[in-house]
Amino acid sequence: MPPKRKRSTAATAIATVDVLPNGNHEPPILPNSAPPLKKRAPRRGKVDTNPDQNPEIVDGKYALRASPDADEKGEAFDAASLVPASSPVSVAKTNGEVKKEASNESINGVETPTKKQKKSPTKSSVAAKKGSDEIKAFRAEQAAKKAAEVKVKKENDGEEWDKRLDPDGDEEGPVEDVDAAKLEAGRPPPVNSDYLPLPWKGRLGYACLNTYLRTSNPPIFTSRTCRIASILEHRHPLKDPSQPEHATKNRPDKSQPASIERGQRYVEELSLANIRDIPKMLRWNGKYGIKFMRLSSEMFPFASHAEYGYKLAPFASEALAEVGRVAGELGHRLSTHPGQFTQLGSPRAEVIANAIRDLEYHDEMLSLLNLPDQANRDAVMILHMGGTFGDKASTLSRFRTNYASLSPSIKSRLVLENDDVSWSVNDLLPVCEELNIPLCLDFHHHNIIFDSSQLREGTHDITALFPRIRATWTRKRITQKMHYSEPCPEAITGRQRRKHNPRPATLPPCPDDMDLMIEAKDKEQAVFELMRRFKLPGWERFNDIVPFERDDDNRPVPKKGKGKKKTKKQIEPEIEEFGEEARDDEDVVVKDVVPEEEIGMGGKENRVYWPPGMEEWLRPKKREIGGKKKGDGVGNEEEMFRNPTPANFKARQEITKQNRKPLGDDVRERLGEAKCVEDVKRVLEEIRGGEMVAEDPVAGKRQGSVATSRKKATPKSKPKSTKKKAKDVPTPSLSTLSGDEDEDEEFSLPELSDDFEEPHTDKKPVLKRAVSSRQSGRARGKKMSYAEDQEDEEM
Repeated sequence: MPPKRKRSTAATAIATVDVLPNGNHEPPILPNSAPPLKKRAPRRGKVDTNPDQNPEIVDGKYALRASPDADEKGEAFDAASLVPASSPVSVAKTNGEVKKEASNESINGVETPTKKQKKSPTKSSVAAKKGSDEIKAFRAEQAAKKAAEVKVKKENDGEEWDKRLDPDGDEEGPVEDVDAAKLEAGRPPPVNSDYLPLPWKGRLGYACLNTYLRTSNPPIFTSRTCRIASILEHRHPLKDPSQPEHATKNRPDKSQPASIERGQRYVEELSLANIRDIPKMLRWNGKYGIKFMRLSSEMFPFASHAEYGYKLAPFASEALAEVGRVAGELGHRLSTHPGQFTQLGSPRAEVIANAIRDLEYHDEMLSLLNLPDQANRDAVMILHMGGTFGDKASTLSRFRTNYASLSPSIKSRLVLENDDVSWSVNDLLPVCEELNIPLCLDFHHHNIIFDSSQLREGTHDITALFPRIRATWTRKRITQKMHYSEPCPEAITGRQRRKHNPRPATLPPCPDDMDLMIEAKDKEQAVFELMRRFKLPGWERFNDIVPFERDDDNRPVPKKGKGKKKTKKQIEPEIEEFGEEARDDEDVVVKDVVPEEEIGMGGKENRVYWPPGMEEWLRPKKREIGGKKKGDGVGNEEEMFRNPTPANFKARQEITKQNRKPLGDDVRERLGEAKCVEDVKRVLEEIRGGEMVAEDPVAGKRQGSVATSRKKATPKSKPKSTKKKAKDVPTPSLSTLSGDEDEDEEFSLPELSDDFEEPHTDKKPVLKRAVSSRQSGRARGKKMSYAEDQEDEEM
């Protein structure tokens, strides 16, 4: 057995990983990097949390949806791509260099045929033989792991739950089978209740994001987040810590030592920026009659992450307490909705661990609000059961076991909701009554997944279960809440009906004092739509916005185009008289500065409502650079013919008339010499430019002078023409090139080229002088003769 070789220092550094007391792994320290700083690093420059200016600040994807139980995962927390892999790696030393053999070269456990060994083994073959035991062990481990995954996959039908499409996204998903679509279209019609909860006494709410405030300047929203790569990058100090961070000019300096505390402060600043915008959103809601809102789960980026997670206290305690104080004053209800991957019934231990961490994070966030007693009880966490994993009974059994291990604080806030994939109201109501868990009824989900043996699709039959559902809330003295949304009108199959309509058209048959969460893509605008349609309390408080204009923010006014620059002689008298250069009053745009507390509040006329589909009205209209006036240019001509109207009928007639005029012989010859499409376009552009010049009389004079100079520059040594004299030839003009004459008619004119030698043929020479196909009126009125040139040559 050969003696063991010493590993290189680089390999030792890579393989060395410190294990923290909490079970997490400390990132390895390379030899050329300094050890972590023990003292608190100096504070970095202020982080720009405006996503319109800082590209590293992004919107949390869950906050942009009506409901977090969607397919899109957002950014996957793939720590393996950021830290060295922990899988076994065999290291071999060949010719003094360290090599790593790929540990995943044959994951399927099938060995590839190897070449025959030579009698005298080389260093590489010795190294390969040495690491063969490790490779075989790795293959066996991977094969066992893959077999276990296949076994779980067969038992797990929760894959359908994990692959759900975003209910508010634009993606269409897989194409539905035609037969399945026909079968779904032929299902029994829904039976809906004719009851409307009017007059309305409850509270309407929306989820996470306010579309009007999100587009204000500066933006007001609570879902600023980042990527893990940004956290790792901001562990390094800025190039100039005394200055604010800039996307290009003042970036983290990766050559400086990294500090975990510094990266954590970067995340904390994002979180605090999110929290400080909540009171503004609550006051906005109170102004327009909305008293119910779901807090975004992404206010604290990666707070429940296994490796990069953190506690909210003490850095966020004061800011969250201020949120709770404002909510208490306004009588505002707050709630949360953890994502679809928080499942307590999963058979996988890592999923359960992640779910418990996520619930602890949400519970800490709601507890730090310090809400009044009833408002604190009403601050609930809505949770889905998730997948069925092949057996609903086993999944419910696992849920009971994991629920018993939760803290009393989490149990007091946890609420189950029926979903649109697996779990109906009839499935969850018994376990909710057994474990004393409130049940949140979602009407939209109920119309997709329901027990057809007991209920029919629609809102009529479900009302029979209202007393049992309400009892799950009153036992814990929590104010009941329900969710309402509608599918899009074109949806047919169950998969298609999961997508939310941007704005529901009616109200459900719920009690008139219900707290009703409207889950829709248009957020607060969907609430406004219902308030206007049914004249609910507060419907008269808001008005339509002015397209592309807002008077409730400090957005800079667009500057007008600069006029003609003044000369020094014009400026000197103004300075002598006024002491400075005089400016036109029309160029000075004065806009009142909006106080910070009034930014985004709708202005004096409360203009905060935008019609359906008019989201672009929320931002200023994009400036068209280099655009031409209507009716000018090829692009506008194409637009006229693409969208013909009575208003542009005459303009289209003129363009058609001009385009039908025949081209001159010189133009035809140039087009014939064109070798590509670009050459043809260039010739046509020159013709168009010649037409524009010909419309100007001054340009006509210039064109005539150029023609005269060309006649004088005609060479004298020219072979005598055997044809008729040029005085008998008519002058070419638009009339001679019209379509009434034969196209084959040619003129007997002298050639103007020095190199041209007229062949002895009967074919008449073609005019080589460039003649514009269209000429000005003056050029057409004055005939041009070439007789003098011919006579001069004959002399």
